[in-house]
Amino acid sequence: MFKYTRPKEQAYAFVPDDAGPEANCYGKQIETVSKDSPLRNQSLNINGDTDVGENPNRYKQHGFYFTADNCIACHACEAACSEKNDLPAHLAFRAVGYVEGGSYPSYTRMNISMACNHCDDPVCLKGCPTRAYTKYAEYGAVLQDPDICFGCGYCTWVCPYNAPQLDTSAGHVSKCNMCVDRLEVGLKPACVSACLAGALDFGVIETRPNNRDGLDTQIPGFPAPDITHPNIRFQQHNSLPDEMLRPDGMPVKYQRDAADGYRPGVKTDDKNAAKAWGLKKLSTRENPLVVFTLISQAVIGAFLILFAGPLIGIETLSASTHPVAWPVMLFSLIGIQTLALVLSTLHLGRPHRFYRAFNNLRYSPVSREVAGIAVFYNFLGAYSVLTGLPVLVQWLPAGLVSTLTTLTGWAAAVSGLAAIYFMQSIYRIAARPFWNHWQVLTAFYGSMLALGGMLVLISYAALETYAGEVWAGTASALAGFIVSGLMLEAVGLYYHARDLKCAGGEGAASLYQQQTRFGKTYLLRNAALLLAVLGVLLLSMLNLDGVTGLLAWLVMGLMLVVMAIIGRALFYALVIPTTMPGAFFWRNQSFQEHARETGLANMPQVGVLPDSH
Repeated sequence: MFKYTRPKEQAYAFVPDDAGPEANCYGKQIETVSKDSPLRNQSLNINGDTDVGENPNRYKQHGFYFTADNCIACHACEAACSEKNDLPAHLAFRAVGYVEGGSYPSYTRMNISMACNHCDDPVCLKGCPTRAYTKYAEYGAVLQDPDICFGCGYCTWVCPYNAPQLDTSAGHVSKCNMCVDRLEVGLKPACVSACLAGALDFGVIETRPNNRDGLDTQIPGFPAPDITHPNIRFQQHNSLPDEMLRPDGMPVKYQRDAADGYRPGVKTDDKNAAKAWGLKKLSTRENPLVVFTLISQAVIGAFLILFAGPLIGIETLSASTHPVAWPVMLFSLIGIQTLALVLSTLHLGRPHRFYRAFNNLRYSPVSREVAGIAVFYNFLGAYSVLTGLPVLVQWLPAGLVSTLTTLTGWAAAVSGLAAIYFMQSIYRIAARPFWNHWQVLTAFYGSMLALGGMLVLISYAALETYAGEVWAGTASALAGFIVSGLMLEAVGLYYHARDLKCAGGEGAASLYQQQTRFGKTYLLRNAALLLAVLGVLLLSMLNLDGVTGLLAWLVMGLMLVVMAIIGRALFYALVIPTTMPGAFFWRNQSFQEHARETGLANMPQVGVLPDSH
């Protein structure tokens, strides 16, 4: 049966033949497929081997069992996993972190060893736009193919456990594969076999290893299991302090709650509570997304205003009023959006594989956003040709051209609005509470109205100033769109801060960082938002015209753009995920920043890449 195992393999290395119950604690059937399913008795083709494993529980959900009381943080599980998978120093499919609390001499530390939990509801699988993930009937393993991945990193956002690992140097994600090659010959995963203290074990989920009595789904520092229904069970009986802290630079603590065990809260730090600018830390790997989201929202907003303006009485924006400016404006929007699309690919580890973003339209919000932007982009192009370059379609019947113009215009408008909705849905992630709020919707649609309106206003103001025409009335009409967008964003920001503070947890910790580490930048953005609203209202009432008015609106537009960039950069820089605690060095954001600043990151053995982008 175990023809590929080593001679004299120790008994503890084999997966026990324990059938377990019919359903797990979430009500999910442990039998992954029925006994007459065609999915059974298929080879996993591991390294070209066509044999089928003889494990009697091959088609049952397996999982890890972690006894926190036994873990001594020797990192043997990490080392075994890294050696087996030939991982570079900056990656680890399994990592040991810890939380600690109490005061000297009664100081307590609880270690946590964590890898992929091969969940019943794997959010990484649903979120991946390239369909690089598959949940197999064999052992219930969630496997990922790095060759399919194009390195967007979205799975690392949605996973609450830090399981998928984005290797920015290689340009793709990889993760724990449950050592299915070892399971096929009856052996436990390498990390489990290497555990010195008996803290890690493995088998059919909901079965207790020898000398264990707990099957808990929660432990201090572990995210809420209802996000993904992870296949890991815990035992932790040793007494712990009421408050446990993380050592990895995250301002998060875990407070004992009589009803729910330990709940995440905000770890305040009096030494770093003073407001700072944090400008250097505003630059993140998501910089291309800052540009892409803002430009896309501005372009969609500008088109909607150009398209709807004549319908609501703003005749200046019609093609007949400015037969030259109209096509120039539309084709400029296409050019700007093309630039945004090019920049968005810079966020990918493998930009040349961008086309794979359409592979998971059924589940992935990333795929839907890309599809929405693509549909808008193509309908915008068609509408621009039909209305801006009529000479190209003059050979068609006039009635058909009119019908096509109406259809493509409305299709571009609807798909543009849908694209922004899909864009905001990307960030509604349970594992990132700072993003998981309706404020993302108001921020994105607010930017659409404010930036789009300002783009149209300045463009037409410059054109009509050059032509010696009066344009103050047009500016006043467009100011309504801008103010509406700004107020929409302001309302969202107010309720966002209020709700995060009430909810606590990682979202409140992000808010705490916003008010301390980035406090001055945060106040600058808020002040700029207030000044922008007042400034736009004032300029619209003053009815300034000519060069003076154009310069005034240019200054206002520049302030609006700077404010939008700061706000969007804060959006990405502040988010604290519900991931597992790291250690003093490993998976510690503060240490990584220190290593890059001091040059330690240039030493490969430190495990920090010099360039985080």
